[in-house]
Amino acid sequence: MIGRLKGIICDKTAEGITLDNNGVGFEISLPLSTLASLPPTGQEAELWIHTHVREDEIRLFGFSVPDERHLFRTLIGKVSGVGPKVALAVIGAMDSATLARAINEGDTRRLCTIPGIGKKTAERIVLELSGRVVATGSAASAPVMGVFSELDSALKNLGFKASEVERVIGEVRRAQPADASFEVLLREALSVLRAK
Repeated sequence: MIGRLKGIICDKTAEGITLDNNGVGFEISLPLSTLASLPPTGQEAELWIHTHVREDEIRLFGFSVPDERHLFRTLIGKVSGVGPKVALAVIGAMDSATLARAINEGDTRRLCTIPGIGKKTAERIVLELSGRVVATGSAASAPVMGVFSELDSALKNLGFKASEVERVIGEVRRAQPADASFEVLLREALSVLRAK
């Protein structure tokens, strides 16, 4: 799984960029906010990556900060009907502090201003994520359970079933302190899974 990429921007489109890393060109889809913040073609950029694997394709999605990637993963993992394209539109449409406020206040009207988001999708986003996203000091939006979202993704990428992962994460959350690091949580989760 690719988590971060650094390289030279060799091409830009409205959907994303091609990033040259040691002679390999990675096509990366980006939210508009990240695309706008990048330097011009020919300069170096560094992105946090979500590797999206489906039966028929592997796609890379890039973000300027890890918190945006957490929010992206939360949207596609927790809200039914929200895929990567819609999640990118959500993240790119408004600054993350405004987005967090809209979700937590149940402001579906504001969410409906995002291209691709209708009333039902906006209601699902509020229902599933209200109280789970916060605006951090860096004005980036991150799930309160950000580290657990990472853990969920890591365990699924290791081949564990979603039902097993959900159960184990619940056990780990009860057993570990709220400020436990990802490494500690992963070790604990793997230990629980091996013991079953």
